[in-house]
Amino acid sequence: MKIVAVLYPGGERATNNPDLLGCAENALGLKDFLEKSGHELVVLTDQEYELDKHLPTADVVITTPFWPAYITKERLTKAQKLRLILTAGVGSDHIDLASAAAHDITVAEITGSNVVSVAEQVVMHILALVRNYIPAYKQVLDGKWDIAEIAANAHDLEGKTVGVIGTGRIGQRVCTRLKGFDINLLYYNNFRLSTVEEFVLGIRYTPLEELIEKSDIITINTPLTPETDGMFNRDLLFRMKKGAYLVNTARGKIIDTKALVEALEKGHLAGYAGDVWFPEPAPRNHPWRNMPNHGMVHHYSGTTLEAQKRYADGIKNCLVKFLNGHAIERDYLIVDNGKVVSPSYSYAFKK
Repeated sequence: MKIVAVLYPGGERATNNPDLLGCAENALGLKDFLEKSGHELVVLTDQEYELDKHLPTADVVITTPFWPAYITKERLTKAQKLRLILTAGVGSDHIDLASAAAHDITVAEITGSNVVSVAEQVVMHILALVRNYIPAYKQVLDGKWDIAEIAANAHDLEGKTVGVIGTGRIGQRVCTRLKGFDINLLYYNNFRLSTVEEFVLGIRYTPLEELIEKSDIITINTPLTPETDGMFNRDLLFRMKKGAYLVNTARGKIIDTKALVEALEKGHLAGYAGDVWFPEPAPRNHPWRNMPNHGMVHHYSGTTLEAQKRYADGIKNCLVKFLNGHAIERDYLIVDNGKVVSPSYSYAFKK
């Protein structure tokens, strides 16, 4: 079989660090395993031209959320042999799932591989914004020592109200990590957690509109679906408390790009941070690169070295089962037998 993997370029760093499994050079540790088994592995860094050349003869495609190959309806129409699409990581919204189902192509991702990594990143972003860390760091680089400038916008996290939108695997871990800061934790989800879960996590279910208006900080931890695409539009952004902070490690398309810039430029929001953009890689002229009071980074929260090991192992597990005619682990499946089977994608938030 022909397996095509689209992965980010690692360059010299990949040569010096074999633990950098998610890059093209180290290819998720699959090269020897697949070649010894008599299969062809083609590794690409080009998400468009080279992929289009190989798609018609590919049996399996592997992509990632961090260097996404956008598998559109048009591309799937040309991929006559394609039977399996694997996401090395979590989040398969770069794939047209309805079209994959229509073509009876299985889609799977490595559920749970990134949950610790992303939850930790969320807390880091929240603290960086609230404590005004990034401007302070820039001062140091610029040789300045203006404490008043930094302290004027630095706050304690304790006592604040944090709204958590989405309490799946990542959202719940975010709550667990934030609980120790003695904050007021609200949450909104597409289904309410049990009373026991709410007690253990220290959170209170709150309707979306109320959460938006009451929260000093909001963190978004939802999948990208047709319902959440553009969810934070101009109206919702300007209904947030003046001076609130917004953190997004979910997907860039959940936020209206231009409206976010406006909310920051007008000073309605005190700051925005996250690691997700649209499209990815973010072009040099992406407006989020230069908007005020942001703490944006590359899409890397779910691809720490530990997470890379987890999703590389998961991809190998899926391939072994697929190549031997066995069923892929159910928790990994997004599309199977012509249907979208993952709850994360089969329903979305109630508004």
